[in-house]
Amino acid sequence: MALYTRQGSLGDILRSLVVEVVRSKLGAREVTLLFAAESSDRLDRVAEIARLAGGYCFTGTSRHFVQYRDAAAPFGYDVPQILPSDAALSLYHNAFSQTYEVERRLDVRGLLLRLEPHLDPAAGREPGPRWLVAESGLGPALIRYLSRSSVEAEVGLCEWPPESSFDDAPVLRYLFRVPAVPGRMVPLLTSTPGLGYFVPVAPGAAVEIGFRHPVNLRACPVFSEAGLVLFRGRGREALEIAKLPAMGDVSAFARVELSREPAVARVTPEGDARRPASVVLSLRLVPSSEPWRTVTASWIRPEEMQLLRHVAYALGPETLRRARIAFTAAGAFLRHPTGIEGIPVGEFFREVHPGLYIPAGYDAVPAVAPAVLFRALGAPAGQALFIGRDGRAIGVAEDAFVPLETALLEAQQWSPVPAQSAGLTAALATELPEVVLGGVGIRPLRDLAPPDASGEPRALPPGAGRAPQ
Repeated sequence: MALYTRQGSLGDILRSLVVEVVRSKLGAREVTLLFAAESSDRLDRVAEIARLAGGYCFTGTSRHFVQYRDAAAPFGYDVPQILPSDAALSLYHNAFSQTYEVERRLDVRGLLLRLEPHLDPAAGREPGPRWLVAESGLGPALIRYLSRSSVEAEVGLCEWPPESSFDDAPVLRYLFRVPAVPGRMVPLLTSTPGLGYFVPVAPGAAVEIGFRHPVNLRACPVFSEAGLVLFRGRGREALEIAKLPAMGDVSAFARVELSREPAVARVTPEGDARRPASVVLSLRLVPSSEPWRTVTASWIRPEEMQLLRHVAYALGPETLRRARIAFTAAGAFLRHPTGIEGIPVGEFFREVHPGLYIPAGYDAVPAVAPAVLFRALGAPAGQALFIGRDGRAIGVAEDAFVPLETALLEAQQWSPVPAQSAGLTAALATELPEVVLGGVGIRPLRDLAPPDASGEPRALPPGAGRAPQ
């Protein structure tokens, strides 16, 4: 399994994987892995890894399995006769044939929990999130240490059954989830007795720093993400948490102190000479480096109206239908709900608040909220406010905006055409000429003379150029 998971995942075969300990008639015990061979490519890789690990690969169904193909037999193996046995498993190899009985089945998850991590000083040294486990006596001190050092972390309390029958109380430990541990803290956290420092290696699994699990746990999705398994080194058992406890920020455990009541300032009465002067500021517009957003209106000055007439001929029907325009003494104000960039005329405005527009590429200072600015302008309901670059605001009534297609096209003139019934009757009474189609003959162009000096064809006089009868 360690060899297989270094380059591939067990997720494809876990659904059908069965690991069993079998015993032969001579009492020899072997371990078999039974899974569905869904593709020959997968089975070829399994066969190579089995040979590397000193095992064998077989293929078959039910209870009988024959040796899988190799270089000596590219098309596989077969047996002339099966063994007459009621054993649970019969294996046929070119060097032996053996029957086995199943002794017990091994759970893949339980097997991974029993495998002891190997010592690897370089494992877990890369930066990233970490899990910390502290004994009950060290937990409060570690909380204060992380909070005082301004390290982001979450803490929860886990409870395990007593480790022996002589203990009555459950074992309590503090579990910390730290997104990033500063480098200066790593020596203290890894060398203090009672503290555990674990590195996440797969969803729901973490290994103690300085150790490596023999199997790539990321390629074995057998652990639940709702829980956590902490693999400890030095021969200690893994700590398994079926469900993560409630986690709280360590900053919530900081020491809280109550100070005296705050001093309250008195409001000075009207007319008091000691009252400071007002801080009211005038509105200004300054250029902004932010990208343009919600540019939905434009201000077209009177001198630009002729340009709008030329551009209107190139606008599509959807733009003409959705755009609305209002004509005032200061010019025309054009609005489009999805963006005015398609009508490149006038000065563009962006809507910062419903009914409030400022020039695109500018910001209002002081940088108050758009709702506060709208209330400060004191515009009555039903008015659209446009703030110019000089800080002057112009209000346009909402009912003054009409569809652009309605405002563009002027009234067209038309004139009536009287009907003449007499002329129509004479035209219908005219007799149609009779057209007769005949053969063109051997010389269809015999009535034409050679062209003149200008290149135009000439007709021959009657009787000229014709063959004698």
